[in-house]
Amino acid sequence: MSPIRVVVWGLGAMGGGMARLIAAKEGLALVGGIDTRSEYVGRDVGDVLDLGRTLGVTVTDEPTSVLHADQVDCVVIATTSWVREQMDDLRTILSAGINCVSIAEEMSCAVAQNPELAEELDALATAHGVSVVGTGVNPGLSMDTLVVALTAGCHDVTAIEATRVNDLSPYGPTVMRTQGVGLTPEEFDKGVADGSVDGHIGFPESARMISDAIGLGVDRIEQRREAIVSSVRRETPHIVVEPGMVAGCKQTLLGYRGDEVVLTLVHPQQVLPELEGQGTGDYITIKGVPEIHMQITPEYAGGTATKGIAVNVIPHIVQASPGLKTMLDLPIPAALMGPSAYRRRV
Repeated sequence: MSPIRVVVWGLGAMGGGMARLIAAKEGLALVGGIDTRSEYVGRDVGDVLDLGRTLGVTVTDEPTSVLHADQVDCVVIATTSWVREQMDDLRTILSAGINCVSIAEEMSCAVAQNPELAEELDALATAHGVSVVGTGVNPGLSMDTLVVALTAGCHDVTAIEATRVNDLSPYGPTVMRTQGVGLTPEEFDKGVADGSVDGHIGFPESARMISDAIGLGVDRIEQRREAIVSSVRRETPHIVVEPGMVAGCKQTLLGYRGDEVVLTLVHPQQVLPELEGQGTGDYITIKGVPEIHMQITPEYAGGTATKGIAVNVIPHIVQASPGLKTMLDLPIPAALMGPSAYRRRV
């Protein structure tokens, strides 16, 4: 079996981690790296990634120089969270006749908030005989795909609740800023109002995936973001949070069918939650027949799992029928531990 040839676009914390994993898999071949950082351009990818070996592949800031369908099977892109910001790059990839895996949160179900762009992506991928999917640990797994999978044995579902409690401390300044960490409560509220405090990106996508998959009938969603104010001092390599300052953001989505709440998603994210006795974890409750309660403690590790899912789904997106996909359109991804894992057909 010939290895699947992969280019990674964006070699930051997430993209670089995915590139290292790709380079370690016998069934995958890392054949290109794209990045705009001047300190990366022109260097061997193996050197940039500190692999301890060269790969004979040079980082470029000119995507069209490496995106050739006879040399590349798939691009994994890690550049932004938003469909609109990634759209030009996705057009370049798909127009070159190359499959794509994106970790942009909105790409997990692009139709949820960007229906026109989703239609364009589907048409473009279909016209060029390739496929594209958005994925990650959340959205992409813990609060949507896993939820849907747990309903497989249900006769009836009346309501769903999913909560993910995670630790933000491994993340850098950008995430801290978008979550409002280190702000005063008043600054946090102002940031929510002006859009500078985004909180979690991806709840509308998760809600759409769940509702469409099981026919839950969600016709309206409401979101709110609340400051998690610390009562103790918390310090990470990137930020210090004093008592009375914001340690994170609790985000809630309510999905309505008519006047009834049938879907509740809750995502409190904060730095070092254990300092106030809060453990991390993923919790899912499905009300219906039968009723299901699931918990994973500690949390399904965010950054690590996103890298893994994006890489493990590569064989499926390469083998998929053309078009824009969600994780629910593909076989369940699994760790790529041997030849059989690369051969499942869609």
